[in-house]
Amino acid sequence: MRELAKQISPNVWEIPPSAKTGMRVPARILASPGIFATMDDGVFEQITNVATLPGIQRHALCMPDGHWGYGFPIGGVAAFDLETGVISPGGIGFDINCGMRLLRTNLTLDEVRPRLASLMDTLYSLVPCGVGSKGVLRLSESEYRQMTTMGAGWCVERGYGWPEDPDHIEEQGCIPSADPDQCSSKAVQRGLNQLGTLGSGNHYLEVQVVRPENVFDAQVAQSFGIGIQDQICVMVHCGSRGFGHQVATDYLRAFGPVMTKHGITMIDKELACAPFSTPEARSYFGAMNCAANSAFANRQVITHRIREAFAKTFGKNELDMGLEIIYDVAHNIAKVERYEIDGKTKDLLVHRKGATRSFGPGQVQLPVDYRDIGQPVIVGGSMETGSYLLVGTQRAMDETFGSTLHGSGRTMSRTKAKTMIKGEKLRQSLLDRGIAIRTASLSGLAEEAGFAYKDISEVVAAVHNLGISRRVVRFLPIGNIKG
Repeated sequence: MRELAKQISPNVWEIPPSAKTGMRVPARILASPGIFATMDDGVFEQITNVATLPGIQRHALCMPDGHWGYGFPIGGVAAFDLETGVISPGGIGFDINCGMRLLRTNLTLDEVRPRLASLMDTLYSLVPCGVGSKGVLRLSESEYRQMTTMGAGWCVERGYGWPEDPDHIEEQGCIPSADPDQCSSKAVQRGLNQLGTLGSGNHYLEVQVVRPENVFDAQVAQSFGIGIQDQICVMVHCGSRGFGHQVATDYLRAFGPVMTKHGITMIDKELACAPFSTPEARSYFGAMNCAANSAFANRQVITHRIREAFAKTFGKNELDMGLEIIYDVAHNIAKVERYEIDGKTKDLLVHRKGATRSFGPGQVQLPVDYRDIGQPVIVGGSMETGSYLLVGTQRAMDETFGSTLHGSGRTMSRTKAKTMIKGEKLRQSLLDRGIAIRTASLSGLAEEAGFAYKDISEVVAAVHNLGISRRVVRFLPIGNIKG
C-alpha cells in the first residue's frame, strides 16, 4: 500500500480511494520524506482501512508520529458526519483521554538541581505508578460515578487543586455529555482506587528544564508563562487507567450485533463501530466521556501531589513556587466539533487517537488568556530526548480538523526494545547524563528507551513546516518517574 501513496505537497502523501475496495475518501499521511520512508507497513494498511468507514469526511489522516495500533494507527484522525457516520472505539483507544498536562514553576535549574534526588523520591512516594497501582483516594461506586460527570472540578471541590485550575484544561476538565448510567459496574470497580496514579507503559511524570537556546518563540512562550532562564516545568502523561480500558472493552463487544443489525461490514474487526445516530452509539459516547472526565480528574489529583512534593522538598508555599497549569489536552478521544465541509459549516464527530487538538487563534473553546494566541499543544518525547510545547494554528482548523501530532511515536515494539538494552544499564546511562529516574519496573524502563522512538525534533519539524502547529519551546528532562 505504501507504493500507492503519492506526494501531493511538501510533507503530505495521499493514497487514492481506488487503492482499496471500499475506501470512501483518500488517506493522507503527514510526514517528512525521511519519516515516511521509515513508517511501518501497518500504518498504510490501517489508515486506508479507516477510509472505508461509513460517513467519513474529506480524508483519513495519519500524523508523522504514526505507527501501528488497534484499528486506527496511533496518530490517526478521522471526522464523521453525525447522521451518516459512525463512532469507533478503535479510533479512540483503550486508554480513553490518555493525555498531557504541563505545569510551570518559577524555580530555576540552579535551585532544583541540588535537591533533585529528594524531589524525585518524594514525587515517587506520592504518585503511585506501575501495573495495578492504586491511589490514596477510596471512593464508593456512587462517588466514582459522580466524579465521572464532574471531572477535574470534582477534585477541586474536594481540595485537590486550585479554583483556577480548570480554566487551563481542555473542556475545563469536564465534558458535559458524560452519562455514568452507561458505564458497567465492572468498569467502575476497575477505576475506583486508581485516581492519582500514573499506571504503566509510556506514562510518566517528568521534571524538565527550558534552556534559552530551546525557546523558538519567546513572545508566545511568555504568554504561556515561560520566560525565566533555565525555568523548571513538570509534564504528566497518563489517562483513564482501568476504567477507560473496560469501557472500550465493553462497547467493542457490544458493537458486533449493532453492526449486523445495520448491515455494516468491516475490513478489520478492530474497527467495530456503530452509527452515531443509534442509541448504542450514544451509550458508548456517554460512557467514553465519563472515562475522559476520569482522566482529567486523575491528572488533577496528580497535580495536587506534585504541588505537595515541591512544597515538602523546597519548604515553600505551593503558590510561591508558581506551580500553575499551562494546559491539559487529550490525545485519545472523539468529540463533536464544527468545521467547513464543501463550503458548508457542519458538526462532525472527530476521532483523535494518538493525536492532539491544535486549535488556532480565535476559537471560543480556548482559555480567555490564550484565545488570541492559539491553543498550547503538548508533545511528549522519550525520557532521553525531551518534549515540546507547540501552539495551534488556523491551518490546522482548515486542513486537519484542528489536529496535530501527540508525541514522537514508537519505532519498535516494547518486546524488541527490551532485547536491546537492560533496564539497569539504561538507568545508569540516564543518571550519567544528569537525568534522575524512578521506576516501578526496570523491564518497563527498558521498553521506553529513547531509541524505541522516532526523533522528536524531526516529527515536530514536520508539523511545524506543515503549519498545523508551531514550535514554541523544547523541554529537556532532568528527572523522570516511569510506570
